[in-house]
Amino acid sequence: MAKKKQKKTETQTETQTETPEEASVEQVEASVEETEAAEAEEAQAQEPSLEEQLAASQEETRKNWEMYLRERADLENFRKRTQRDKQDAIRFANESILRELLPALDNLERAVEHASQNDGDDQGLLQGVQMTLDQFYKAFEKFGAVPFESKGEPFDPARHQAIGQIETADQPANTVAQEMQKGYMLHDRLLRPAMVMVAKAAAEPSNTED
Repeated sequence: MAKKKQKKTETQTETQTETPEEASVEQVEASVEETEAAEAEEAQAQEPSLEEQLAASQEETRKNWEMYLRERADLENFRKRTQRDKQDAIRFANESILRELLPALDNLERAVEHASQNDGDDQGLLQGVQMTLDQFYKAFEKFGAVPFESKGEPFDPARHQAIGQIETADQPANTVAQEMQKGYMLHDRLLRPAMVMVAKAAAEPSNTED
């Protein structure tokens, strides 16, 4: 009888001992589930919404489009600049040789001017030189080199090279009174400035008494 009571007591003791362990495991499992649920909620809260994802996608698309437009504009500007440089190279390819020929043209003009002032027997020579001079003019004009008028024009440092001043009442002050050498333009670029004399106001006579 005593043994039965002892066994019953041991059985109750084991039951009482196992119950807290089982309860502890359940608590741990519940705590783990709560932690996992909290982490899932936090991850879901951190994940952007569909509206945010759409807005970010639209912003990236806008930036890419602006970048494409800038690159396209840069490419178009480069193409135009290259084309312009190519055209300028063709238009002004003969600039050096034309500038070298200008002194010869000046000498022909002086020869014609000098011969035309004499009434000698050299009229045939004069006509030949004049024909040569006309051919020079045509050749220069063909390549875009043409003279420009300076006499009577306001003095322009960008086109005129002043070699002196002259008092005159025929021209206003600071205008070209005489043209010593013609100036030439090559298309829209100055090939050679004109050598000129600039007018200045005549000095007024003094009225001093002896």
